[in-house]
Amino acid sequence: MFFWEDLLAALAVVVNGLPQGLLALSFGFAALPTAIGFAVGALGALFFSSVAPISFQAESIVLAGTIGQNRRERCSIVFYTGLAMAVIGGLGLLEPAIAFVGPAVENGMMAGVGVILASVAIKMVRSRAVAGWSSLVVALLIYAYTKDLVYTIVGSVIVGTIPALFGGHAMEVHKEYEQIKRVPLVVSSRVIRGTLAMICMQIGGNIAYSGITGKIANTSVNVDHVTLYSGLADAASAFFGGGPVEAIISGTGAAPHPMTAAVLMMVIMAVILASGLLPVLGKKVPSESIAGFLFVLGALVAFPANIQAAVGANPVVGSVAAVVTAATDPFIGLVAGLAVKLLLSFAGF
Repeated sequence: MFFWEDLLAALAVVVNGLPQGLLALSFGFAALPTAIGFAVGALGALFFSSVAPISFQAESIVLAGTIGQNRRERCSIVFYTGLAMAVIGGLGLLEPAIAFVGPAVENGMMAGVGVILASVAIKMVRSRAVAGWSSLVVALLIYAYTKDLVYTIVGSVIVGTIPALFGGHAMEVHKEYEQIKRVPLVVSSRVIRGTLAMICMQIGGNIAYSGITGKIANTSVNVDHVTLYSGLADAASAFFGGGPVEAIISGTGAAPHPMTAAVLMMVIMAVILASGLLPVLGKKVPSESIAGFLFVLGALVAFPANIQAAVGANPVVGSVAAVVTAATDPFIGLVAGLAVKLLLSFAGF
């Protein structure tokens, strides 16, 4: 069955995802191949009757975009991560992996990711002050008043775009990337590090984000199923130069038919990306217009909740995982957290 509320919920999540799609374009990921990823996600949700959709996720885009130094490295990181996550999900290993890592390390790592997002936002503000500051100030005001990330991202992107309409610079859009053509993959120490970092982050993110969507929908979510189809979507997208599409906290869970709304959202996103509308929008919008949302997401949403949970579980382990992740990446943060956890257990703490 289908209700107009399902469509409205799907459109709301699409509106939230489009600015993050622009962020993906700013790192050289292409829109057209990403449509394949959304199509895979829609088929996966239908096959498994899952209420948890996948979409653009700022954390994954920023992590792959900052560790990878060029388009080939970034696509390689997303592709290898997708294959690994598909295997993890297919074998049902996600929850055992989280149980092994423990809440202090997992939440500490995610808190560190929040700092990384906020740091990228500050760099955006510094690179183009007018657009960046406009976006940041408006995002803080909207979030302080509404506590709603959808209003925050839409409002801050619109205001951050205004300077570009009056002689500013929009983001660089690579038309040559907008085709279904295999991107030659590479293997290097940086790509391996980026892949491990992405895997670590996605293990925690898939459980947290899809679980919250399931709670909104008042139903259980099989996180291994979500991990399987999101991994396959990543691999299919990145193989042709598209960006990462991961589990998100989705308002479609509140729709009368949450699975229908989730699938509808992914289909709409696939159509928008396949039609070429996102690159057209990118020509009008500076990448710095998303700085405000990134800062709010990292500093006010991801960091406080996760650092509180990490310190509550184990102050030393959680703090080390958070600080090392913020200074390096989630994989090194996870290793550091596990090492401290092991040393403390040997010492009898």
